[in-house]
Amino acid sequence: MRHTLPVAPQFYVTAPQPCPYLPGRMERKLFTALQGETAESLNNSLSKQGFRRSQNVLYRPSCAECAACMSARIRVEDFRPSRSQRRTWNRRTIIARRVTSPWATEEQYDLFRHYLAERHADGGMADMDVFEFAAMIEETPVRTRVIEYCDADSGELVAVCLTDILDDGVSMVYSFYAPDRPRDSLGTYIILDHIQIARETGLPFVYLGYWVPGSDKMGYKARFSGLEVHRRGAWERMRDPADYKAETHPLSTDPIAEQVANISLPGSRPAKG
Repeated sequence: MRHTLPVAPQFYVTAPQPCPYLPGRMERKLFTALQGETAESLNNSLSKQGFRRSQNVLYRPSCAECAACMSARIRVEDFRPSRSQRRTWNRRTIIARRVTSPWATEEQYDLFRHYLAERHADGGMADMDVFEFAAMIEETPVRTRVIEYCDADSGELVAVCLTDILDDGVSMVYSFYAPDRPRDSLGTYIILDHIQIARETGLPFVYLGYWVPGSDKMGYKARFSGLEVHRRGAWERMRDPADYKAETHPLSTDPIAEQVANISLPGSRPAKG
């Protein structure tokens, strides 16, 4: 009889490259492959420890002299919409939600290109072709859905979110939307609808990705109540955003070996948070 032992995931560190959030800084990521029968449980476990998924990789910032990036999630039971968020949500009668399997379409890609051209023309995805886009959508070893939002009258696709279904929430992997409909506040609407999806399915959290103090690109996340950030190994309720600093210091980040040693893997001690 052959016995097989579980293989612990291997962690690696990327080479430093320019930070996309804070000018003049360099970013580095700690990452591991997401594959095989343990992919689902690994995604669940590491998402609770500040990791994010990109295709078949899980990653977390591990910058040598900066600890500004913090994973953010909304605790659904604590969320209370602001006045402007209520106005945005009240427009839901003109937008229809459609949930599909992770399959890329030409309509999605056309919207994606339009979104990048208007909002992120100089970003890292600006040169992404249709094949790379399809890989971003379709290469997933975990429970993933594409949530499309269409104009209720015309049927035109106006927003898309690639969403993972975790055991404790929904994780917004990547979203994009029509930039020429400012009145609809589609970026805000997508998040509000994911809060509703989490409520409908009894899941306590909506994972938003990283919040970075000092980055205008990420400032919108702090406008949602019930927000928690993963900081120094644990989740904490978001305080006044002004209390968080994006300062650098050579001792801000633990050595890589220590970071990996403190990661909770499926079947081991529970992760903090």
